[in-house]
Amino acid sequence: MSNRREVAAHIDKSRPGHVREVERVSTYYGSNTFSEDKMRKRVPEKVFTAFKEWQNGGEQICSAFADQIAQAMMEWALEKGATSYTHWFQPMTGLTAEKHDSFISRNGKAQVIEQFSGKNLILSEPDASSLPSGGLRTTFEARGYTAWDPSSPAFIREVEFGKTLCIPSIFVSYNGEALDKKLPLLRSEKAVTQAAERLLRIFSKDDVSVKTTCGAEQEFFLIDEGYYRLRPDLQLTGRTLLGAPSAKGQQLEDQYFGSIKDRVLNFMNDVEKEAYKLGIPITTRHNEVAPSQFEFAPIFEDSALAADHNQLLMDILKKIARKHRLVCLLHEKPFAGVNGSGKHINWSLADSRGGNLLNPGSTPHDNIQFLTLLTGIISAVYTHGDILRASVASAGNTHRLGANEAPPAIMSIFLGSQLSNIVDAIVNGRPVGADDDNRMSTGISFIPDIERDQTDRNRTSPFAFTGAKFEFRAVGSEMNISTPLMVINTIVAEGFDALSDALEAAGENLSVTAITAVLQKFLQESKDILFEGDNYSREWEEEAARRNLPNVVSTAKALEAYISKKTISLFERYEVLNSSELHARYMIWLELYNNLLVIEAETLEELVQTEVLPTAYKFQREVGESLRVLRDMDQDDSIPLPIHAVEDRIEMFAHITEDIYIVRKHIHKLRDMLKIISKKSDQAERADYLTNDLTPHFEHIRKHVDHLESTIADDLWELPKYREMLFNL
Repeated sequence: MSNRREVAAHIDKSRPGHVREVERVSTYYGSNTFSEDKMRKRVPEKVFTAFKEWQNGGEQICSAFADQIAQAMMEWALEKGATSYTHWFQPMTGLTAEKHDSFISRNGKAQVIEQFSGKNLILSEPDASSLPSGGLRTTFEARGYTAWDPSSPAFIREVEFGKTLCIPSIFVSYNGEALDKKLPLLRSEKAVTQAAERLLRIFSKDDVSVKTTCGAEQEFFLIDEGYYRLRPDLQLTGRTLLGAPSAKGQQLEDQYFGSIKDRVLNFMNDVEKEAYKLGIPITTRHNEVAPSQFEFAPIFEDSALAADHNQLLMDILKKIARKHRLVCLLHEKPFAGVNGSGKHINWSLADSRGGNLLNPGSTPHDNIQFLTLLTGIISAVYTHGDILRASVASAGNTHRLGANEAPPAIMSIFLGSQLSNIVDAIVNGRPVGADDDNRMSTGISFIPDIERDQTDRNRTSPFAFTGAKFEFRAVGSEMNISTPLMVINTIVAEGFDALSDALEAAGENLSVTAITAVLQKFLQESKDILFEGDNYSREWEEEAARRNLPNVVSTAKALEAYISKKTISLFERYEVLNSSELHARYMIWLELYNNLLVIEAETLEELVQTEVLPTAYKFQREVGESLRVLRDMDQDDSIPLPIHAVEDRIEMFAHITEDIYIVRKHIHKLRDMLKIISKKSDQAERADYLTNDLTPHFEHIRKHVDHLESTIADDLWELPKYREMLFNL
């Protein structure tokens, strides 16, 4: 029995394990987080008040108060069974990082006691010098600091044999440069909220505070762990570098929103319980379009907290999958020929009362405040579409963007017919009127009329207004959402400030007519970013070119937006990132892109040489032997054979031999190109060579290997096939 068939024979379809008692989520939600309610109960009121003032931008708490909070946090963690703590942070690798320290200390009597000070809570020096810094640190200057981010609650990480207190933190160099993805997000949050509050003061003199909110939909694939262990390409690169398409893929459209298999549903219930304990507000789960593809989606929450929660959710997905003898694949395109996975960021603005500032209301044509905010966002995306595109640039997302399942690399905005008509009226100086009734009848008396949303959903648009929020659909499933959020916040801050400048210059107590005149000017300048049609179409690419909208397909080229004069000026003006920090990110992410492609090339070479070709040679021998036997039989007049039987077997042998030859030829070429790459030290030069010269050979090799897979006897082929990985759960 082949390894593939042995895996299939041992797949447990549901693996329910022990039946556990179902609890109300409300009884344990957030039980593993040190929430503000828990803090308030454990520290004096004056300490909690000082903490809240610091959290809201006031003076940092004194060391005595920090000690009391640290003591309360440690006591809570010890009660939960924790023995260690760590500053949990998000380096520029896209993953999370941590270094654990024990709570224990020695007292004067050489006895061990648990101790945790405010100094240890607020600041740590993990070194972490091997994490990428893009030149912001040198090897011999290793000092780096993690600092507590009090806007995000500490949490307990549980494993089978212990628990750890995790303290959400930022990571900075000795000179204060951001070495992580969280600090720039927090800086951008400050920039956009200040700009929004300034703009809103034009409409109301009341003090109002603003925050951004986010809900990040998370798509992923699940496959059986046994198949994963037989696929070196999945293990090392996260995607299949080889694999013939299954006869059945997603063409029947029977996976999307279909009944969830028991084994997957058990996994989902397990994921939800762990997420709820950490205060992650998952609210939606369902089958996605591709076979074995699924999605979780949360309730909106503060953007910085949503970023932390999404990182935690990805970690939970991978860990819980292993418990169910599954593997969670977060790569943007793990399987060619079926849809890849994205992470749609739903972004909005909320006021201090929890009201959604991007809610157009039932009469958006009369909602001048909403139209002003909308105009600022449209202007921002038009002006800075290049850096918005760069924020989703990665090796994995290259395979997904523009693949008829995700938006293209062209940044554009979809508004829907109602808002488009309003914007068009403003641009052309026409009266802005109300639309017809938004209700529609089903024709069934006992089913109530359906109230339409203010806008439809354009699933092909990269930045779509989908009713009270914008949905940034171009983000890859494996990405840390902090960077796209940081970019959205920063460019929108500039859009809002530009509008405030223009409105303030027009005078005080502006009429709706005067405000509309300012909006008209901004919308006339930026209307080319608006597109209501099919973003997948060739016609849109041509139209976008006529509008001079950039279409940067290459990840390496897209990343150059981080070091453009325009971007540096913008991010320095809003104190989100300085020139050095931007150049560092460009170099880190370019090098990461290059390294991933080299890993893919070397993995592909090894996979072909050690798995594919030996199997192909074996089958080639079998076909050659059958051809020899057939020729001998053809010489015997007593054995009637079809006239062209020998020629047919010769043709089969020739096709196999040709595939082997072409594969070997391109593998040799790939090896030579890897030697050339190893001699190139300039990362931009390496990226150009990898993108334009080396990676095209991947497809040449894959085409002929996939043909061999479809030809070679099934019991000889050891690599799990698409039909098994995608349909055996």
